[in-house]
Amino acid sequence: MKLLVTGGAGFIGSNFIRYILNARPEVAVINVDKLTYAGNLENLAGLEDHPRYTFIHGDIGDRRLMDEIFSRGVDAVINFAAESHVDRSIMDASPFIETNIRGTQVLLDVATEWWRERPAAGQGQPGTAPAVAFIQVSTDEVYGSLGPEGRFTEESPLDPSSPYSASKAAADLLALAYHRTHGLPVAVTRCSNNYGPYQFPEKLIPLMITNALEDRPLPVYGDGLNVRDWLHVEDHCRALELVLYRGRPGEIYNIGGHGERTNLAVVRTILHLLDKPAGLIRFVKDRPGHDRRYAIDPSKITRELGWQPRHTFERGLAATVEWYVKNRPWWERIKSGAYREYYERMYGGR
Repeated sequence: MKLLVTGGAGFIGSNFIRYILNARPEVAVINVDKLTYAGNLENLAGLEDHPRYTFIHGDIGDRRLMDEIFSRGVDAVINFAAESHVDRSIMDASPFIETNIRGTQVLLDVATEWWRERPAAGQGQPGTAPAVAFIQVSTDEVYGSLGPEGRFTEESPLDPSSPYSASKAAADLLALAYHRTHGLPVAVTRCSNNYGPYQFPEKLIPLMITNALEDRPLPVYGDGLNVRDWLHVEDHCRALELVLYRGRPGEIYNIGGHGERTNLAVVRTILHLLDKPAGLIRFVKDRPGHDRRYAIDPSKITRELGWQPRHTFERGLAATVEWYVKNRPWWERIKSGAYREYYERMYGGR
């Protein structure tokens, strides 16, 4: 089975590629990544010569390239490709509109044409062939901010607060519209905040870990009491595998880790695990439109597909801290910019 993974050099995409190649020996992966700043081929070190793995440097918005890739034979698509950092979307929304919306539209167009020509590609017994042809990987941020009670369900209204989350909401609606209009077997997944190995160190958990290891200040927005539901990336990968093989086309699946914590509590736990002083914490001006609380109700994917998170937040965070301690050269190269040297050699700095 040929699986097209877009954005596979990023944090979640690279973890998924490693996971699915190990879990499914019948799967071959084609990884297409534009290699923007957060795309890092070092996340996939060791797979360069894997017989079931192919990397293609490219943009999902490039219709000609997508046509060429699909002509090789593709059985299903998982679209991770996205600009994903809220702060960057506040500074400049243009790349988010281009990749998250227009890129998804191009990918859906090509996938729809391919599906019409191969209508039997996803029609197999559950667990033996893809049940859906296209998974749009999204975020709980499309729902906006929660009050102190309740959780997001798949029926929660969309109320995005940032250009990033608005672009993801638009892509979700496009994907679902292609299912209704063209019959493309699409599923949308919306996950809570992921953490784990290979996460780019501008996001909260790796930023705090790496700054603490360097005895640098740990910047915390506002009062630090914004609440997020934390999901270990490996649990997310297992959920995506289940949706791919057993999900129902046209459905949305929320994926949450039962790990609600305030940002301040997360930071303090990291400092405790590293035996670093609380005095490293620096409260900084809050960012515009900062949602107060997210929390996911994953009961649908549990009920229909039998998924449950295996990592508690305490054990998962401790393992993540240990990974960053042991892989210091990986994140030091990112923070220094040295990781870009490979791309400049291979792709002329494009």
